[in-house]
Amino acid sequence: MADLLVGHPFYEISALLILAAAVGTLGLMLRQPMIVSFIAAGVLAGPSALDLVHSSGQIELLAELGVAVLLFLVGLKLDLKLVRTLGSVALATGLGQVAFTAIVGFFIALALGLSPVAAAYVSVALTFSSTIIIVKLLTDKKEVDSLHGRVAIGFLIVQDLAVILAMLVLSAFGIGSQAESGPVLHVLQVLGYGAVMLVLVGVFIRYLADPLISRIARSTELLIIFAIAWAAFLAAIADFAGLSKELGGLLAGVSLASTEFREAIIARLSALRDFLLLFFFIALGTQLDLGLLGAQVVPAVVLSVFVLVGNPLIVMIIMGILGFRKRTGFLAGLTVAQISEFSLIFVAMGLSLGHVDADALGLVTLVGLITIAMSVYMISYSHSLYRFLEPMLGVFERRHPFRENGAEDIVVARRHDVILFGLGRYGEAIADHLRAADRHILAVDFNPEVVRRWRRKGFDVIYGDATDEEFIATLPLQHPEWVISAMPEHERGVTHTDPRLVLIGSLRSHGFAGRIAVSTQNPDERDMLIEAGAREVFMPFRDAGRQAVEMMGLSERVV
Repeated sequence: MADLLVGHPFYEISALLILAAAVGTLGLMLRQPMIVSFIAAGVLAGPSALDLVHSSGQIELLAELGVAVLLFLVGLKLDLKLVRTLGSVALATGLGQVAFTAIVGFFIALALGLSPVAAAYVSVALTFSSTIIIVKLLTDKKEVDSLHGRVAIGFLIVQDLAVILAMLVLSAFGIGSQAESGPVLHVLQVLGYGAVMLVLVGVFIRYLADPLISRIARSTELLIIFAIAWAAFLAAIADFAGLSKELGGLLAGVSLASTEFREAIIARLSALRDFLLLFFFIALGTQLDLGLLGAQVVPAVVLSVFVLVGNPLIVMIIMGILGFRKRTGFLAGLTVAQISEFSLIFVAMGLSLGHVDADALGLVTLVGLITIAMSVYMISYSHSLYRFLEPMLGVFERRHPFRENGAEDIVVARRHDVILFGLGRYGEAIADHLRAADRHILAVDFNPEVVRRWRRKGFDVIYGDATDEEFIATLPLQHPEWVISAMPEHERGVTHTDPRLVLIGSLRSHGFAGRIAVSTQNPDERDMLIEAGAREVFMPFRDAGRQAVEMMGLSERVV
């Protein structure tokens, strides 16, 4: 089979797509996250199994384009005001986690018998978390816009900068040390390129973004082509300047985030992002050469436990000190419970320079395989995991978590007729009609930007998550007649936990005696939701269709 594919990239990619579809279907039947299935497909396609991958250049090209599009879409959703607000948090958490992991990991590696140089390489490799995997998981769970999602993205960006600096210094004093400019000037040159790039992007945002996109948006096809081209262009510029493609793609998204067409771009590029990222995960799987593992199982397990437990703990400690609630710290901390593809690249650079041997690369490869697989499950089941561990997490929260308190005390003190969860398009329509009917509403949303916008409109809105039972207990549940869930449709295949069922259970357990209404797009879920305790089940499309027929006066006609 492999001989047939050699020299035929189209056949090879076709075979990879079929393999990914087959493994993904099996994973779906076993209720496994798709990322695990796609990485497993890459391992099967790699040199340790079927050896299907020979056109690595084409696959890496698609993977890199997928990464650029993914980070571009993340950048489109970034609120610059929120970035400024959370900048200090991201910096403190990111640098604190990197320093803790590097220092403690170094001594653990020494205790496992590694040489000081190898221990230094391995410990630095353990500090890098996979931005691509985390952002994909948060996107699947619709938590990119949540507070813990935005904090996590912030300190992952700080990590990426640390990755760039580590690789830059390594290349400057290793491979690049023979350059005419010298290693120090080489580092300063790259930093200068980065500063120039930031200035140029700022100028683009200030003067060109709105008029250019307004003109291009007259053609939907051209708008999408331009968005992809812009993401790839800035990713390429950043890579050429010695920065990372990830940061270039992110900057491209940020540069267009202030335009009125960002939602249209996000909606149309989401499917393309998922398709291209498939090749990233396949490429990642093929890099996990199982032949290098040898006798590294015990050291790899020890270091994996350190990454899976130690990294989240240090993030929780730092975020608790900074004034976040234990739940926010826990959910954000889980995002650093793995090492990234850059960890393998970093140690591979050390191998090429003669600083470490193949055993060190095999050790980091096995740690990557273990931590990526385990962290995917930890993040996918994060809410269930939090509910299980919550009684033990009080030590990670200050008595007054001031960063998530304040306006809530004023809002909750008032009397409300309805508590509404979710301020998307459907929730917004419900809120407008309730306000027109002179009903007092307390709205809840987990997107800080949405909360601020609705407060400016005069609504009582607080930040919160429907799956946080501790948060539900703080709500004024004595007076409202209704609690309405208008949250976006749940991704059951990713988390296995339906937030609507968690909300209903939490409301009843905390003494809410009023009526509960929830929305669904699936008519088959109606009986299940009624049985769980919902008084009414809204089906927006079906309800809108019935109302449209009634408005036309055709509801009584017999067909």
